[in-house]
Amino acid sequence: MMQKAMTKGSYAYRASLAAGALVFSGALLAAAVAVPASAQSEPPKPEQIVINDSGGDMQSAMRRIFYSEFEKRYGIRIVNTSPLDLGKLRAMVNSGNIDWAVTELTGEDAVQAEKAGLLEPLDHKIIDFSAYPENLRDRKYIFPKSVYSTVIAYNTDVFKGDNHPKSWADFFDVEKFPGMRSMQNTPIENLEFALLADGVPADKLYPLDVDRAFRKLDTIKKHVAVWWTTGAQSAQVLVDKEVDMGTAWNGRVWSLMKENAPVAIEWNQGAIKESAFGIPAGAPNAYWGQKFLALAAEAKLQGVYAEVIGYPGLNLDALQFTDPKVAPFLPTYPDHLKKQFWTNIAWWSENGAAIKERWSRWVLEN
Repeated sequence: MMQKAMTKGSYAYRASLAAGALVFSGALLAAAVAVPASAQSEPPKPEQIVINDSGGDMQSAMRRIFYSEFEKRYGIRIVNTSPLDLGKLRAMVNSGNIDWAVTELTGEDAVQAEKAGLLEPLDHKIIDFSAYPENLRDRKYIFPKSVYSTVIAYNTDVFKGDNHPKSWADFFDVEKFPGMRSMQNTPIENLEFALLADGVPADKLYPLDVDRAFRKLDTIKKHVAVWWTTGAQSAQVLVDKEVDMGTAWNGRVWSLMKENAPVAIEWNQGAIKESAFGIPAGAPNAYWGQKFLALAAEAKLQGVYAEVIGYPGLNLDALQFTDPKVAPFLPTYPDHLKKQFWTNIAWWSENGAAIKERWSRWVLEN
């Protein structure tokens, strides 16, 4: 990792050169007017940095909470691009022509990017992870941006009161809970849900028994009316009564619940998953990328962001700054967190390609 961290053009490499220059000029500085420590340690401020994110409502929320605060605090404008693109990140790093100071990544892509040496090491002297879960405090390259859950969502006009599916076994039980379903058009998490429905304990899911999962999915396939491809679609098909229940991202369901739409969330056995930020290896504005991630790790900003978008960060102090009326609709709310499982992004990074090919064939089969 030290070898990677000192790659020519990297943040660490430039920092070492800067340190050498400071030692050489120490006597001159001592004879001149004193220079503030911050001015010695910080590189010149660029007029702008580019952050690549997922766009849409997420980008709007990031702009409102994090980007505007960074611009106010440091006087550096943030320019946004989208969408997420691991291939473009790889091409940038390999060519040395890097536009992004920071890029958002899916969990699986972040693991691949780290393994391929496409990311700068996180500077723990700048980014404070002390209030994060213990297993995340020593992250070397992948910054935990936020978390979301894929949950069971249902139409409350169809399932009234306490009479709704409360587990994946219920979701797969078409006799006890008749009606059409929707599921995301991906094997990720659907295989886990199928195994949970088939009796596999959450702490025994990985490595996934792929054949068993597909056999269980066969039992429900004809009851899936919609294979959704966007988060907005996952919730809207419930409101439009195209389906009675479905898998959905918690934030999308919650945004409709705020408008009194007839939808609700069952948190039991929800799948928690990270989205991530990374700094491209060799990024010319890597230092300011580190400063942005430090800001993004702050509890107060994360707390307000969660109120806006429904996808909280992982600073455990953030709920203190979240409206108590909103906190129970977040996946990190303590009562929900203990009912869910974490999607193993490392396992999917290793095994996902072949399974996705199998999934594409399976979806098209009668």
